[in-house]
Amino acid sequence: MKKVAFYTLGCKLNYSETSTISRKMEDAGYKKVEFTEQPDIFIINTCSVTENADKKCHKVVREARAISPNAYVAIIGCYAQLKPKEISEIPGVDAVLGAAEKFRLVELLDGFIRPEAPRVIASSIETANTFNTSFSLHDRTRTFLKVQDGCDYSCSFCTIPLARGSSRSDTIPNIVAQAKKIITTGVKEIVLTGVNTGDFGLRDGERKDKFIDLIRALDEVDGIDRLRISSIEPNLLTDEIIEFVAQSQKFVPHFHIPLQSGSNAILKSMRRRYQRELYASRVAKIKSVIPNCCIGVDVIVGFPGETDEHFLETYRFLNELNISYLHVFTYSEREKTVATELPGVVPQKVRNERSRMLHILSDKKRRAFYEENLGKQFKVLFENDVEDGLMHGFTENYIRVAAKFDPLLINETKSVVLSGINSKGHAEVIETEEVFHHPH
Repeated sequence: MKKVAFYTLGCKLNYSETSTISRKMEDAGYKKVEFTEQPDIFIINTCSVTENADKKCHKVVREARAISPNAYVAIIGCYAQLKPKEISEIPGVDAVLGAAEKFRLVELLDGFIRPEAPRVIASSIETANTFNTSFSLHDRTRTFLKVQDGCDYSCSFCTIPLARGSSRSDTIPNIVAQAKKIITTGVKEIVLTGVNTGDFGLRDGERKDKFIDLIRALDEVDGIDRLRISSIEPNLLTDEIIEFVAQSQKFVPHFHIPLQSGSNAILKSMRRRYQRELYASRVAKIKSVIPNCCIGVDVIVGFPGETDEHFLETYRFLNELNISYLHVFTYSEREKTVATELPGVVPQKVRNERSRMLHILSDKKRRAFYEENLGKQFKVLFENDVEDGLMHGFTENYIRVAAKFDPLLINETKSVVLSGINSKGHAEVIETEEVFHHPH
């Protein structure tokens, strides 16, 4: 029985797809092992969002070859779709599969016999139009369920439409069936993920459903403790969705909303589909109906044409917004994107400095959000990770909690009161006494 190991770079969507491909391979009779256990086959799932991702792919291939010199190395994922020829030239790569082919790995690479020359099986992105349902299962506490793939937006910095094709989705009955299947494995939290999750509902280029209909249907499924929306564009986050999450028992009070810039001029040159005023109104709406909601923000620094004034505009805008944390991306040039042709290239040093300023702001925001919630009661879903005798978990509104390790708490929800913040910036808790009501 051939042994196969997987390595995933990039986003949660990639993780859910790797997990699904690994189950397919196990069903086909391959044995899944760790990367270091001298596998016969390596499957490396790549990302293309930043330049670093390319370097990482090279590094992982080298590591794989060092561990198992005669193993079969196949590269899949976004980078594989964008630059198949370039990847096939990395020493030690045996096969490169594009977006439309990665789920057919077993049949296409029949028996994984190392070829004379690397095989490139990547059709043009137009052919990546089928939807492959995926969900991750290795992390027992929560799973990422893919509900949408591809993107029809044409943001000037992004390669995703080129790497993943046009926007397409699964059907609602299909997703509900997957969710029911996931519950049977003991998972307590399902995170809905996609490239442009809020654009859910397109099949064969036609709008068949709306995202709100999907979340309503999932809210009805018995046995799910928690549902979380991974990331949603501000122009697709409607009042209706916000109000539904506010009253739902299952959807948790946590939104991650990409902003990318707090300057309207930069948003325009990024080709984003909103202005900062719309973003501010979304945050205000969330906070008015879900006061303790956690709001995460994606922001890019150092985009071409971003002057000091534009950056300060972004900084002040974020500083005043009632948000909980930032994901800061330093702009990196990606081939075949419009942004590479824009004037006003920002020096790397300046990009790094801006990134540092926003990371400090993010820490400040996160701390303020945690302090705001001290003394309040929440439910924590504890995970199986132990560090210095402490285990961690997250509250509904995404506050990371540290508590004394107790094996009985793994993958369980517990009511706690947030009592303080430790030196690592995680919340400390007091357990609440559970009161059992006996029937009279």
